[in-house]
Amino acid sequence: MPRANSSVPRHRRHKKVIKLAKGYWGARRKNYKTAKEAVERGWLYAYRDRRQRKRDFRRLWITRINAAVRQYDMSYSVFIHKLHENNIKLDRKQLSEMAIREPQNFKKLVESLK
Repeated sequence: MPRANSSVPRHRRHKKVIKLAKGYWGARRKNYKTAKEAVERGWLYAYRDRRQRKRDFRRLWITRINAAVRQYDMSYSVFIHKLHENNIKLDRKQLSEMAIREPQNFKKLVESLK
């Protein structure tokens, strides 16, 4: 009995990877082996960076809050400590948005903590 080759399933698998590599440069788009490596590496970066995005945003919010609070002669750590002492439950994202969009309200908040 002749050996059956797996050309149709193989072509489908390859086509799937090549489609995912759309927009890549040179052989990474056309050559199956390099396209597969590039796509898998892209998945690894995507997985890692979904977690890093959360860290990056938290760092950004802390930097913004620190810059806003320093205008009123207070450090970030003291500000956060006083928020906890006064049982004010605002997260860093809300505080950073408040510092940017509503500076008057943010100023009142800082003054009330002093």
